[in-house]
Amino acid sequence: MKFLRQFGLAASAALMLTQAAPAFAVTEISWWHSMTGALGDRVNNLADEFNKSQSEYKVTPVYKGEYDESLSAAIAAFRAGNAPDILQVFEVGTATMMYAKGAIKPVSEVMKIAGEKFEPSVYIPAVASYYTAPNGQMLSLPFNSSTTVLFYNKELFAKAGLDPNKPPTTWQEMISDAARLKVAGSKCPYTTGWQTWIQLENFSAWHNVDFASKNNGFGGLDARLKFNSPLHVRHIEDMANWAKQGYFVYAGRKSEADAKFYSGECAMLTSSSSVYSVIVKNAKFKFGVGALPYYSDVPGAPQNTIIGGASLWTMGGKKNEEYKGVAKFYKFLSQPEVQAKWHQETGYLPITTAAYELTKKSGFYEKNPGTGVAVQQMVVKTTDKSRGIRLGSFPQIRTVIDEELESVWTGKKTAKEALDAAVTRGNDLLSRFEKANK
Repeated sequence: MKFLRQFGLAASAALMLTQAAPAFAVTEISWWHSMTGALGDRVNNLADEFNKSQSEYKVTPVYKGEYDESLSAAIAAFRAGNAPDILQVFEVGTATMMYAKGAIKPVSEVMKIAGEKFEPSVYIPAVASYYTAPNGQMLSLPFNSSTTVLFYNKELFAKAGLDPNKPPTTWQEMISDAARLKVAGSKCPYTTGWQTWIQLENFSAWHNVDFASKNNGFGGLDARLKFNSPLHVRHIEDMANWAKQGYFVYAGRKSEADAKFYSGECAMLTSSSSVYSVIVKNAKFKFGVGALPYYSDVPGAPQNTIIGGASLWTMGGKKNEEYKGVAKFYKFLSQPEVQAKWHQETGYLPITTAAYELTKKSGFYEKNPGTGVAVQQMVVKTTDKSRGIRLGSFPQIRTVIDEELESVWTGKKTAKEALDAAVTRGNDLLSRFEKANK
């Protein structure tokens, strides 16, 4: 009985202490993303590192399918009142997010709510400007930004009598090298991933020519497509001729070409800089990295390439405590050490100048030749024609362009016919988007 009385007193005391000191509640922050495999693992690691660095907030990353799938899921969730706190959105979904009234909270406002210092100037200009509104307000946080580069097989270059340490810098040199590679036995001298992004979007910025009017869509909803200019037609016509001669092999609309390169089948590849880590893991040969080729007779070229990848958008309708957690996480992600590690492990661009400088100082670029090429293409002052492309219904426009380019590779249409058709069809989509969002 004495034991029971003592136990009862102890239990009562413990209860009183619990009631006197309420349990600390951790604020949950949900993060929907589209990263799989090793990249998905790195996303989980970032969340874990943040969660261990403090005790007020817990970020929970959730894979929600490919970019278009996660965007659709988030829109549906927002309408149902259960959207995530953070959504990773690919760059072509930027205009959709901008005009989704009430669905998003600009990153600059999120940081202000949390009382966190926020300086857009610390982010690499060519990256930050893409996610900035005409009034100068930064809308989303750059995250996994990439650009396009040229990968080449050094061993096949040497076999063809080419300098393995000298990638082609112009399209004129590129096709000359492709011809040498074919003579040396290569059945696929050159291939490309993401044909619309690389051969038209980046091509335009790299040559400082318009892809669309109104500063490539940054100037308003009434932008219209312009990628059927003589220069664009010339390039697609050249590629069609290269395909006929066996210098260029079409592999698919997205990243299908990457495997053709790291398997050793194709000698040269233009693709996302983020493929670097995949090639390192899979290639059984020495490879090099060069800048995207350009036409040497075009005034103003090369200018700068533009980004791919995605940014992080904060969804609207959340409590201030959640926004404070999001802001803390964004601050964590923007730390030079965190960004430098992400850049070095993935091949994505460092989103801040400090992370680039830290990586450069560490000797990473010297130890891994070619890894700095993507950054060098971006750390220049952009122009109205090279800042990026921000258009409504952009994912659908890319599908239209893919269809028309495939009609060129199969010989069903000339380059001019296909690009004219793509512009007409794409402008119809833009017109509808403008009417829906006025």
